[in-house]
Amino acid sequence: MLNYQIAKRAQIGVIIPSTNTGVEYDLQKFGLDGVTWHPSRFFIELRNWADEMEKTGENENSVFERFLEIMRGEIPYSIRNVMSAKVNHIMLGMSAETFWGGLEGNIAFEQEIRDQIGDLGLTTGATATKEALDCFGAKTISVITPYPQVGDENVIRFFTDIGFKVHKVKGLNRPSATAIAETEIKQVIDAIYEVDAPQVDAIVQCGTNLSTVDLFPTFEHILDKPLIPINVATVWHALRACGIDDKITGHGRLLEEF
Repeated sequence: MLNYQIAKRAQIGVIIPSTNTGVEYDLQKFGLDGVTWHPSRFFIELRNWADEMEKTGENENSVFERFLEIMRGEIPYSIRNVMSAKVNHIMLGMSAETFWGGLEGNIAFEQEIRDQIGDLGLTTGATATKEALDCFGAKTISVITPYPQVGDENVIRFFTDIGFKVHKVKGLNRPSATAIAETEIKQVIDAIYEVDAPQVDAIVQCGTNLSTVDLFPTFEHILDKPLIPINVATVWHALRACGIDDKITGHGRLLEEF
């Protein structure tokens, strides 16, 4: 049952890493009447990948995979906590895990979450971006991520598995979980131009701590094609899944048109 004093339409639980500041920043852009967002953090122990590489001698791919493995063990606590607020939908505010292992890995991961949340609706980054791209009829895409190479490889695998042609992925290879949010705007702009090409129908940005909600809508006008931040895709998916069809202007074509 919804809280009819403040959340007449939806109470959405948002699962985010403890290091993430990008998701909440983006959510603050979407203050819809009757909709409340309820972030629940799970602890990130392995935060600085560059330091870990220096300490252990591992390469960046190995450290990043271990980061995700540790993360998997923490997520259930975050879900447990936010479900005690009687939310009616769960949105995952992290993305790498949702792409890992391609389509097969995505299905398995989503099922793990569904086993915990029962009949509640679920929004993940991978599924939300897929459905957003389908709305635009995109066939060939490019992607910008904050990940090292192994993360980019899993992004390519997922989108290829579901039928998209991936023109190019630009991984910014940020040195730590918190450094993702500290990415300079110029780096993102340079990445946009690097991955764009005439045959690219749409550009997707992965990595929920990398906020592009202020940047991508402008570049949709410059490039004359959809640019989809993963946080906007998950907000759109969660709202639509809750039956909220408001067209929201100023934050990109996805929320304005679909």
